[in-house]
Amino acid sequence: MTVFARGSLYIYRPNGVHRATEERNTLYSRLGIPSGVLLRFDKGVFVRVVLAMSGGVDSSAAAHLLQEQGYDVIGLFMRSGETDSEQAGGEACALPSGDLLPVVNTRSHKQGCCSASDAADARRVADALDIPFHALNFQDAFGRIKDYFADEYLAGRTPNPCVMCNNWLKFGKLWDFARQVGAERIATGHYAQIDTENFTDGPALVRGRDFTKDQSYVLFGIDRNLLGRILFPCGDYDKPDIREHAKSTGLRVHDKPDSQEICFIPDNDYMGFVEKYRGEADTSGELVDTAGNVVGQHDGFERYTIGQRKRLGVTFGSPRYVVSIEADSKRVVIGTKDDLARTELEADQLNWLKEGLPSHFSCRAKIRYRHEPAEAEAHIVDGNRLRVTFAEPQYGVAPGQAVVLYDDDRVLGGGWIR
Repeated sequence: MTVFARGSLYIYRPNGVHRATEERNTLYSRLGIPSGVLLRFDKGVFVRVVLAMSGGVDSSAAAHLLQEQGYDVIGLFMRSGETDSEQAGGEACALPSGDLLPVVNTRSHKQGCCSASDAADARRVADALDIPFHALNFQDAFGRIKDYFADEYLAGRTPNPCVMCNNWLKFGKLWDFARQVGAERIATGHYAQIDTENFTDGPALVRGRDFTKDQSYVLFGIDRNLLGRILFPCGDYDKPDIREHAKSTGLRVHDKPDSQEICFIPDNDYMGFVEKYRGEADTSGELVDTAGNVVGQHDGFERYTIGQRKRLGVTFGSPRYVVSIEADSKRVVIGTKDDLARTELEADQLNWLKEGLPSHFSCRAKIRYRHEPAEAEAHIVDGNRLRVTFAEPQYGVAPGQAVVLYDDDRVLGGGWIR
């Protein structure tokens, strides 16, 4: 048997084809690991995984599930806010422009983030499970997401920062950090699954078992080449089971409420954020019906989103909805539910998680996170545009949101609604 270290990554090369019990025991002794702990070996390599830890129940339970499966887990907390020397103990570092990411000295339990309590919860979970824990300041990367969020609203579109965070930050930067610390896998607490067994064309992203919590929609934009590196430990569980697992493990976050807000807008005041971030601008204008008749005035078109029914500023004898937003003219168009119906949409900025798709195929299409995928026909136009035609009218098709295509439970890919 040969055991040697490459950085802090231990490599195990068994003699012959067997990993005899005595060889494992020798390895455990060499590494100072209790003999009762299960370690995972993959082609002779001690498999390390970097887990994004948010301080919530899902990522916390994921950490323990990964340990149970034998992985060497490292926790990473992604800090989005401004550096605060008091809150962060002076330890949070700005993200550099190069490939290598800074590892934060995490001796202090006071880690700065968009929520200091979340950082503290993540640290306590790491301590309880005895796993290494790091925090990185992704202020610059989050700045890009904040720019996108504000600019989309001011363009009359409805942004989805969670998808962009996954695309730009969570998986890309997480993988960068993983490579730096010698990890071969990355993991999150998302409710989705990576199927490596049932498809001949490689790993596939599929819906989580708990359809009420399925998050595959917000993951459509990840790099296809990373699918074989990603682990979703919670994806094969229902949410109540995850809470029970965390409780039985003794994790105090087992009953912590799910986060309902955007991480960089903890007070849920989207418009206050946009005004503060981009400065005050006169975006007020007319409320009009679908015939162009003025029915009222509004204080700012960015305060409206497609499909909105409440807080329109005008009343009618029957329900009315926002059916379109015209940023150039600052007009918000109000109509009936029938006016809101769409049988077709177009999208661009496409990302495909399955190779070799034909230019025309049948699928199910999802137009927002809480939308049930609907039967549709997809047409790929000029290689970089997508036209989706629905079998039945869909309501609330909002420019700026993602449309994600499924084959049964498999995510094929998607794009951004124009």
